[in-house]
Amino acid sequence: FFVGLFKKVYLADNISAYATPVFNAADAGTSITFFEAWGGALSYTLQLYFDFSGYSDMALGLARMFGIILPLNFFSPYKSRNIIEFWRRWHMTLSRFLRDYLYISLGGNRQGSIARYRNLFITMLLGGLWHGAAWTFVFWGALHGVYLMLCHGWGALTKPFQGNVVFHKITTPFAYTLTFLGVVVGWVFFRAETFSGATTIINGMMGLNGITLHPDSEGLAHILGQLGLTVDVSYYATRFVEESTAHWIVALLFISWVMPNTAQWMARINVALDESGMLKKHKTRWLWQPTLRWAIALVGVASIGLLHLNEVSEFLYFQF
Repeated sequence: FFVGLFKKVYLADNISAYATPVFNAADAGTSITFFEAWGGALSYTLQLYFDFSGYSDMALGLARMFGIILPLNFFSPYKSRNIIEFWRRWHMTLSRFLRDYLYISLGGNRQGSIARYRNLFITMLLGGLWHGAAWTFVFWGALHGVYLMLCHGWGALTKPFQGNVVFHKITTPFAYTLTFLGVVVGWVFFRAETFSGATTIINGMMGLNGITLHPDSEGLAHILGQLGLTVDVSYYATRFVEESTAHWIVALLFISWVMPNTAQWMARINVALDESGMLKKHKTRWLWQPTLRWAIALVGVASIGLLHLNEVSEFLYFQF
């Protein structure tokens, strides 16, 4: 419970300070430059991750205090190799609900490939609507429906090469990168209040709203200028993103990409119902032990969480 509280009130809430101003400005019609757009998009991507991860940890911990074991609901989704795997790791209970009560009820994959893709798209479209009655949520759901269709299509197209080791070595880095970038783009529409705000940030991420560079970067500015991008080297300053933003983003990406999750390092004490077998597939040597060292570390984590309870906090998943 206290690990989840730490994730929520310290990690998620601190990184949110860099996401909210960017999205508010974009929704208000302000042009967002390259570094501002990426700083805001990645900050929200990580804010949502640790907010939801913290919520899931607290739910599991609170249930265990009353002798109840809940299903595993969040399992390092940013480590996913494709969007299918992402939805097996993100909001796992909702994903199973959508699969069992929408996708399968619509016919699943029993009526051929075209019907399968149609059912995937409809399921994700309704999944987006489940999050709220807004067109941005509908578009986010539709976007993930298209992602799943493309992923299944790519799997069918490359099926003859699935057993090829060289093919896997070449495509795996691209698969992880493309999956993460696709998720980040989707979160922009998920977070923005308006379509115009979302497209402003997407344009900024593509460099279409201009790029600010250090005055010593004239060579790079010339190359980017040849590509048709607007580059300003008179100053290196942005309104919403600063050096500390990069520090937070790098630190939280390291945690989400490299470190084991809470369920993994608490695996020895049956922390949750693992219906998908994730804990068996992804074991870690870094396991919690009933030792003084772990006790001190967790007391520190709990103390930080409690000390931050009096601060203004935005609980993202409260609205869903």
